[in-house]
Amino acid sequence: MNIGLISDTHSYLGKDVIEQIKGCDEIWHAGDIGDESTADAIENIGPPVRMVWGNIDGRELRIRYTKELIWTIDGLHVFMTHIGGYPGRYYKKAFEIIKREQPGLFICGHSHILRVMPDRKNDLIHMNPGACGLRGFHKFRTLLKFKIESGVIKDLKAVELGLRGSLKNKNLR
Repeated sequence: MNIGLISDTHSYLGKDVIEQIKGCDEIWHAGDIGDESTADAIENIGPPVRMVWGNIDGRELRIRYTKELIWTIDGLHVFMTHIGGYPGRYYKKAFEIIKREQPGLFICGHSHILRVMPDRKNDLIHMNPGACGLRGFHKFRTLLKFKIESGVIKDLKAVELGLRGSLKNKNLR
């Protein structure tokens, strides 16, 4: 199972993002989609999509998606939300769900900073794909790609899409 993990599009979906994730078996979005046209564009790439809404997402997206998703895929139990924190500094609600659900993979967005780290205390991998949109304080646009095989995360790749404010990025839509 090949996964393309994105977050914080903030109403921008560049051709470079589409090229990176269109061949995946599933696309996951960890919130701050931006608007319905961006959500539609992501869903129209082809593979099945799992998305949660984030703090900038309006009523339409909050009706269409949920704040948290919990599922099992190819033997891996996954919990995804937009605002979650990091190992040792989880937000209270996210930590309560982690303790209750005991996922092997916890995904959040919000910080615009790509991070992948183990949480040995809670026996999980934490992933934040950073931000692939143009709005925010991040310097580089990023996403993650990886495989899940029999409950194990393999072939993890951090993809850097370039500087957030570069001229190159203004012509990607």
